[in-house]
Amino acid sequence: MQTSFDCVGFGICAADYLCLVPRYPNLDEKTETLEFSKQGGGPCATALVTLARLGFRTAFIGKIGTDTDGDFVLENFRSKGIDTTGVIRDENMPTNKAFIWIDGASGKKSIVLDSSHYRAVKPEEMNFDFIDDAAYVLIDGRDTAATWKIVEWAKSKQISIVLDAGSPRQDMEQLLRAVDYPIVSHSFCHQFFQTDDYEEAIRKLLNFGARAAVVTCGEIGSYGGDENGVVFQPAFQTKVVDTTGAGDVFHGAFIAGLLHGLSLEKNLRFANATAALKCQTLGGQKGVPNQETVLKFMRFNDNAG
Repeated sequence: MQTSFDCVGFGICAADYLCLVPRYPNLDEKTETLEFSKQGGGPCATALVTLARLGFRTAFIGKIGTDTDGDFVLENFRSKGIDTTGVIRDENMPTNKAFIWIDGASGKKSIVLDSSHYRAVKPEEMNFDFIDDAAYVLIDGRDTAATWKIVEWAKSKQISIVLDAGSPRQDMEQLLRAVDYPIVSHSFCHQFFQTDDYEEAIRKLLNFGARAAVVTCGEIGSYGGDENGVVFQPAFQTKVVDTTGAGDVFHGAFIAGLLHGLSLEKNLRFANATAALKCQTLGGQKGVPNQETVLKFMRFNDNAG
């Protein structure tokens, strides 16, 4: 049976092991955790969790192992209402893991990835037969050959493509010419465009043919641009427990804003608010808010201002 989705995502996913610590230990030193959590992780996966939490229909395409972490990741998707028909299970690889230490004083994190045995998705492993239609496809630029397959499929169906580009990857310039909505990080701008001028970076992204482009700047806020010009939305002030996954939550919320038909300026504000609320909780997915909570938070900040 085919299903229509608001967004289909293709990318990597992982099991996140998170430790909130009072401070980072020095070499040869021990410390106790303030809080431990195991959650689903990965950029595309967390964006889809955000969309699902905000009330949209989503599906994930990607690869996990047949190990217990793979079972955990799969059940995590299903428990959040994300379609897993397109998930590939490979008995010859372990599921990706991320070990994350979060500094209790600042909420900033350090991440160690265990993905060296990951086997890239092959184009012939991908299945789109369960998808009747979708409004958006989200890609993270990994697994290059398979990425191009879903890009070509999306274009054949006239589905808009959103690119999550935290850092430059293979075929990046060609991908930027192929997608409709590139969302890049401030570090991407340094590496790919060699600039700290984010308005200039936005204009360059638009010159590749994007309908709109976004640069995320963490605790500063976000820049966005379209045919009407470039705008900046400052980040919301909030108590930060953990910044893990904040950018990924932003991506999911931004797609939600596109689905709602928000203007670029309003969409940046909505995505900033959703990401800020996530930062109040340990982990990238546990603290993702629903739409009512986001709108209430935005109204409160309007009144406070």
